[in-house]
Order: sequence, then C-alpha cells, then structure tokens
Amino acid sequence: MQKILNLFDLKREINYKNEVLAGLTVAMTMIPESLSFAILAGLSPLTGLYAAFLMGLVTAILGGRPGMVSGGAGATIVVLIALAASHGVEYLFAAVVLAGILQLLVGIFKLGKFVRLIPQPVMYGFLNGLAVIIFMAQIAQFKITENGTTNWIQGSALYLMAGLTLLTILIVILLPKITKAIPASLVAIIVVFGIVYFFDIDTKKVLDIASVSGSLPSFHIPGIPWTLKTLQIIFPYALIMAGVGLIESLLTLNMVDEITNTKGKSNREATAQGIANITNGFFGGMGGCAMVAQTLVNIGAGGRTRFSAVVGAITILIIILVGGPVIEQIPMAALVGVMMMVAIGTFEWVSFRIFNKMPKADILVMVLVTLVTIFLHNLALAVLIGVIISALVFAWESAKRIRARRYIDDNGIKHYDIYGPLFFGSTTIFSEKFDAVNDPDIVVISFRESSVLDMSAIECLSKITERYRKQDKKIYLTYLSLRCQRMIKNAGNVVQVNIIDNPDSLHEK
Repeated sequence: MQKILNLFDLKREINYKNEVLAGLTVAMTMIPESLSFAILAGLSPLTGLYAAFLMGLVTAILGGRPGMVSGGAGATIVVLIALAASHGVEYLFAAVVLAGILQLLVGIFKLGKFVRLIPQPVMYGFLNGLAVIIFMAQIAQFKITENGTTNWIQGSALYLMAGLTLLTILIVILLPKITKAIPASLVAIIVVFGIVYFFDIDTKKVLDIASVSGSLPSFHIPGIPWTLKTLQIIFPYALIMAGVGLIESLLTLNMVDEITNTKGKSNREATAQGIANITNGFFGGMGGCAMVAQTLVNIGAGGRTRFSAVVGAITILIIILVGGPVIEQIPMAALVGVMMMVAIGTFEWVSFRIFNKMPKADILVMVLVTLVTIFLHNLALAVLIGVIISALVFAWESAKRIRARRYIDDNGIKHYDIYGPLFFGSTTIFSEKFDAVNDPDIVVISFRESSVLDMSAIECLSKITERYRKQDKKIYLTYLSLRCQRMIKNAGNVVQVNIIDNPDSLHEK
C-alpha cells in the first residue's frame, strides 16, 4: 500500500475529497476544449478526447509535477493542422510519435533545466497572452454554425447564454467566500446544468459541438510508408511540436512551483511528456502537452497530488465509454464561465502594478511576447523571441560594464586592473583601453575583479599580446581563473599569451 502511495506522491492524510472533486472539475473543463481543438484540426472529436485521457493519465503517473494537468492542447495541435490537411491523419499520428521521441530524449539527456533561462518578463508576457487567448476562445462559443455558416447567437438565445455564463462566474467568485469544501467551478457547472435541465431551457450544449461517446482507444501503428522521404515530411512538424509542448509544459511546471511553493522535476516531466505523446500516436490521440488553464482549475480546486489528474483522466475515459449522453447535455455557458475565470486568474495582473518600475527593455520584452502569443498563437516563437531579446539586452548591458583602472608602479610597470566580464560583447571596448605605442616595456593585466568568459575574449587577449609584441614590449596576464587557463591551454596552437601567477615576481627580474 505504501509503495502505491509513494508512486502517486500521496500521504495518508491527503484530502481525497478535494482531489476527487478537483479531478472531476478538470474533466468537465477539458472535454469541450479537447473537442474544439480536434474539430479545428479537422480530426474526429474522439481523437481529442483520447489525447486528453492518454496525456492526462501518463503524465499524472510519470510526470515531474504533481497537480499539473496535461491533455490535447491547442498549442501543439495547431502546429500539425497543415500536416493533417496535406497528408492525412496517419502522418499526424506519426509526427506525434516522433515528437514524443524527441521530448523523451530531452528528458533522458537532462536538457529540461534550460527552461530556467526564460526571464520573468517573458513569463509575464507568455501568461498574459495565453490568458487573452483563453478568454477570446470562450467568446467564440457565443457563435453557432448552421448550414455551414457561422454567426453570432442573437436575441433571447444570446441573453440566456450570457446570463448563465454570468451566473457561473458569480458562483465561482462568491462560493469560496462562504466555503471551500467543494470546488466552486464544479458547483457552478452542476448548478447551471440543473437549472437548464429542470426548467427545460433551450441553450447551447456540449452536444452542439460534437458527440463524446466512443470506445476504448486501440493500438494502431500509423499507416505510412516508413521511408526517409516520410521522415523528411514529418520531422519539421514533430520538431516544432516537441519544442512547443516542452516550452508550454515546463513553463506551466514553473508556474505551479510558484503557486504551491514546491519544486517540480523538469527532466522527469519532459520524459513523461515524451512517453505520453508516443502513446498518443500509437493509440489514436492527437497528442498534446501541459494545459495551463486546466492546471489552474485543478490547483484552484484543491488538487495538489497526482491523484486529482488521474481522476480527471479516468473520468474522461468513463465519459467516452458510458457517460457521453449526460455530459453532452452540459450547457456551454457553464464551461465558458469557468474558463473565463481561469483566463482572469492566468493573467499576471502584477505586471501592471510594476509596469512603470520595470526597465524599458523588460517592458518591451513583456509586451512583445504578449502580442506574438495573441496574434500568432505561436507560444514557442513568442518565448524564443523574448529570450533572444532579453539575452541581447543583457549582453549589451554587461558589455558596457567593463572598465580598467590604470597606474604605473615604482618599477615602471604599467598595470591594468580590469573590472567587469570580458566576453564577445565587451571585447571591442576592452581592446580600446590599451595603448601599445605609448605604454612602457612591461604591462600587467589583472583579472582579479574580472572574468574571461569565452573564446572571443581569449582571442582578444591574444591580439592585444601580439600588438605589444610588435612594439618589442611584454604584456602579462595575471589572476586568471582556472577555467580560463584551461581554455587558453586548449587553444594553445592559435592563442599566444603570457600568464603569471603573481605580478610581484616581475620586480625580481
């Protein structure tokens, strides 16, 4: 029994009621989203539900972040829409398998830690953009498609759905002020469902999107030619999907770490995401990654262990097998209201409060990431742009920090005491500080308060040494770190510099 508890990161004093209710709430909110994304990609609705079940179950058991929920996310399926349209669903399944293999390799080789390189302004922009996307996706539910034409709901139907949505939002806001014994989101869904059912109200329901009834997913090897040409077709899609999925999953992991004040395991999560997507590809799921909205629903409802995510995944399977007719009658207004509150909770409102206090470069990064996320719906591109700009700004600011204190000692030796990092961005400024023509015959450069960080810096030192050599002068480097000395030694055939341990030894010569 204890081994089972350890597997799920559970303790005997766990609040099972909260975990079960949180899992049920997650399942209710995941169903319409999974259906919508599958239909958007031109796939069978069950493809989305299978992804929600398989991703949720595998990552719940094997993942590195208890309380995090994975499923058929739009961020990953959007990448594969063009592939499915041009080559068919079998190629999509193959791409999902390959993406899973790539993610698995990231986890095995422990590359998940590189998500730590994502700066806070990028996180703010990512979450703010994602919140807007989630909210706008709910606004789209106020449309209805008839005879192939999509139009806004009008008249009494619009007022009714808006009223039910508002009621859902009010329950989610007010119920926690009275009691937190039951997740407010689940109560809101049940209350609105009861009102619509008992008063026989005609409003948009889950059934209006698609049927959710089906059978168990079965093993199926993608029916594609296993050739190099096929690999060339699916690899770009798989690579982008793997990157998008890992970025969103690891950012979600970091978000839950902050909310719960605990520490997840990024490499284990990357491995679990890979295994889950491989499983999806062989069992008819459209693949996916961590879902920020559903994770926030789970955490907000009291889910803190793997158990809630397992309950959510199994609930989706039960709904597929036997519960479809009931779930299909849930009003979309209830789910829209819950997801709107999730969007509001996802938005980093603190970014507004500190907006005027942030450096201008950080403000630019945050706004740019937000806009790219909203308008391009490309989370990986948004994060990549933010990281690159942040890195360039950091490099520029660091390059400006390098300076030198110059003086000549009693023995006529000129000293350059260097302050600040020497790397590719600061080599030009560093090089301009030296006057080989007018300096005395012996010059010492001290790196006691500086660091030599890369090969560009070492090459710069070599060129300065050569500049003094042409003037028949000696230049010595001292207080270099062991790491730098090793780098110089490795580049000994192309880099020529003079290193001394103690500059006082020059006085004895």
